[in-house]
Amino acid sequence: MKKIILSIVLVFSFGIANAQLDKIYKHSGETVEGKVLRLDEYTIVFKYDGEDAENTIGKYAVEKIIYGKTKRQEDVTEKIVINGEDDWEKVVILEDKSYISGLKKVGEVRGKTGLINFQTGNTGDKKAAKKLKMDAAKQGCAFVLLMADKATVGANSNGLGGSQAIKTGVAYKY
Repeated sequence: MKKIILSIVLVFSFGIANAQLDKIYKHSGETVEGKVLRLDEYTIVFKYDGEDAENTIGKYAVEKIIYGKTKRQEDVTEKIVINGEDDWEKVVILEDKSYISGLKKVGEVRGKTGLINFQTGNTGDKKAAKKLKMDAAKQGCAFVLLMADKATVGANSNGLGGSQAIKTGVAYKY
């Protein structure tokens, strides 16, 4: 009889301990269980159950968190849906590698202005960013990690007195 009672207590206590875990729901459909330690501006720091190592996931990869103890739900980010090149304006350019944690790498993207560009530096930069986003959207990606941002101005840039902006990055999706 003591063994039966002990077994029931152990099963019940395991259920309570498991219910205390926080659940992180990713936009990809994956659920991560652990203990959320803190929410930074662009990242979430958590520990897996039974582990001491701190893990980081970018907020862009996370839909919501449900805290185990209180069952409170915190919405983190809305999913960005890219259906093709026409959705280029939805693409987000990220500049820090920690922000892409939890996203899947797809491939390299590039955006540049033409060789003859008599635009101002700012206009050329916007044009290169647009082409970068269009390239990512064409691949179905909602995010670009910016790897290089180069602008050349004057006669030394292309020999014709114009300016050229070149942006390169890596495209990511959920």
